[in-house]
Amino acid sequence: MIVILSVSLIGCSSTTSDKSNKIVIGGKNFTEQDILVYIMKDLIEAKTDLKVEVKPFLGGTNIVAQALEAGDLDLYAEYTGTGLMNILGEPVLNDPEATYEKVKKLYKDKKNIVWLKPLGFNNTYTLSMRADQANQLGIETISDLVKHTPNLTLGATHEFLERDDGYKGIKKVYGFEFRSPKGMDPGLTYAACRDGKVDVIDAFATDGRIPAFQLKVLKDDKNFFPPYYAAPIIRADTLEKHPQLADVLNMLSGKLDDKQMAALNAKVDLEKKDAKEVAREWLKAQGLI
Repeated sequence: MIVILSVSLIGCSSTTSDKSNKIVIGGKNFTEQDILVYIMKDLIEAKTDLKVEVKPFLGGTNIVAQALEAGDLDLYAEYTGTGLMNILGEPVLNDPEATYEKVKKLYKDKKNIVWLKPLGFNNTYTLSMRADQANQLGIETISDLVKHTPNLTLGATHEFLERDDGYKGIKKVYGFEFRSPKGMDPGLTYAACRDGKVDVIDAFATDGRIPAFQLKVLKDDKNFFPPYYAAPIIRADTLEKHPQLADVLNMLSGKLDDKQMAALNAKVDLEKKDAKEVAREWLKAQGLI
C-alpha cells in the first residue's frame, strides 16, 4: 500500500513539474508564422530549461488571438497594425513607433498581454498583380488600379476580405469594387495570380513569391495600410512564471529585416525546405544558438 502511494505521488509530482515547465507557442496559417514559431521555440529551448509545445497553422488572426486570451497558448508573433485595428478595433496610425506604443499599452491594460520588442520587419499588406499585366495597363499605384477594377478579378485570403484594414476598408478609401472577389487559402493566391486565374491579390510584403513569380507591388499612394511590425506577444501570467522569456525573446529584436524575412519565406515556399530547418539555420547563422 505504501509503495503504491509513493509511486502515485511521484507520478503526480512529475506531471505537475512537466506542466509548469512547459509553454505553448502558436502560429497563424501561413509560412512566415510557421518559421517564427520554430525560431522562438528553438531559441527558448536553447536558452532556458523550458519545454516548448508548438501549435503552428492554427488558423487566422482571430482564432490565434482567442487561443492566447483563453490560455490555450502562451505566446505567438503578432503584427502591430493587426493588433491595433483588427483585434482592438482602434483607428489606423501610420507612424510605426506610435502604433507599437499604443498597441503595447492597450494590450496590457485591456488583455493583460505583453508586447515584447519588434523583430525588425514590416510585413504590410500589399495589392499585387502580374508585372507584365500591370505594365500593359499602365498601373503603378492603387489609384491607377481603380478604373480597371470592374474588369479585373481579385483573389484574396478570406481574412483580408473581412478585415477593416483589408478589402472592407481599402475599397472605401480608394473608391473601387472588384467584379467578383474570390476568397482563397493563403497558400494558393500567389500561384493563382501567376497563372492568370486571378488578376490582383493581397500579398504580404515579405513574401518571397512576389519577385519569384514576377509580381508587381502596387504603391499604396493614399497610405491606407498601417505598419505591421512583427513582435512576440505573451500572456502576462506566463511572463510572471517565466520572467526569463522576455530577455530571451528580446534577443531577436531588430534581427530580421524585410529582406531577410522574405528570403526565409522563399526557402520554404519556393525551395520547399522545412520551416523547422530554416528557423534553426537562421538562428545558427545569427549566433543565437
